[in-house]
Amino acid sequence: MNIIAIMKLLYYPGCTLKTTAKNFEDSAIKSLQVLGIELVELNRWNCCGTVYSLASDDLIHQLAPIRNLIRVKEQGDRVSGNGDREVRPQVVTLCAMCYNTLKRAELLVTQDDEKRSKINDFMDREKIKYDGGVKILHLLEVLKEFGFDKIRKYVKRNMADLKVVSYYGCMLLRPKEVAIDDTENPTILQEFIKSIGAEPIGFPYLNECCGSYQTVGQVDFVVDRAYKILSLANELGADLIVTSCPLCEFNLDTRQREVQAKYSGFKTIPVLYFTQLLAVAMGMDKEKCRFDLNYIDPTKTLNQFGH
Repeated sequence: MNIIAIMKLLYYPGCTLKTTAKNFEDSAIKSLQVLGIELVELNRWNCCGTVYSLASDDLIHQLAPIRNLIRVKEQGDRVSGNGDREVRPQVVTLCAMCYNTLKRAELLVTQDDEKRSKINDFMDREKIKYDGGVKILHLLEVLKEFGFDKIRKYVKRNMADLKVVSYYGCMLLRPKEVAIDDTENPTILQEFIKSIGAEPIGFPYLNECCGSYQTVGQVDFVVDRAYKILSLANELGADLIVTSCPLCEFNLDTRQREVQAKYSGFKTIPVLYFTQLLAVAMGMDKEKCRFDLNYIDPTKTLNQFGH
């Protein structure tokens, strides 16, 4: 795949990026435009299914992601910056959970002919049967292929001395069959941070679970996990944390309200999507970065470094 030649990339947003994570989508679209990359939103997309089903016989749960992959096949051939037809349809995701769900559904139907056939039988009203073959990419993979060295050319603000924690969470790295990087020692986020001139700092909890959907019924449990992760970031001298998962962002950012209430003396720390940090590095103002949707406003922290 030649990112520079394509320029236009088919994009699956998912539900949260159209609601509470608009700061993720907006900052991504604006910063990618600077790089000369256009995200073309997938037509007629539906929810990815949110969480990949762990039940071996739960094929109904796989219909949602597979329908989206059918939409990719229907639209994929028409998305190309230079007019060439792509040999293999592909789609880009931003949300780590959407990436994981789509990727694992694709893996399932590719490896199991019987389950693929049953899934297609359930979706008998679709114009085409899904036989696999869609390439699911996370935006970090796209940026890496574009070239982190090339991204440096678009940096307008001095990001030196800004210490950033890379927080991957679970969905970009597990299971290893769909991981975008080494499951135990990932580096792609740190490489990205270096590319914009900031300083990534070592963080032993970079692939720890944030508590995920336990935030619905076990808030106190998630608050404790958030405190553990955020406190270590503070102890290590981090100025902020970057992530790629809306649920991780909620548990580590918005839940700081409950962390403050439970743990006296807790020091808040901004949590940003990596695309917001990219937009900052490119010189965009806080309105374009959509800091209004971050619970902990990072403006004061960034201003301390003259950003």
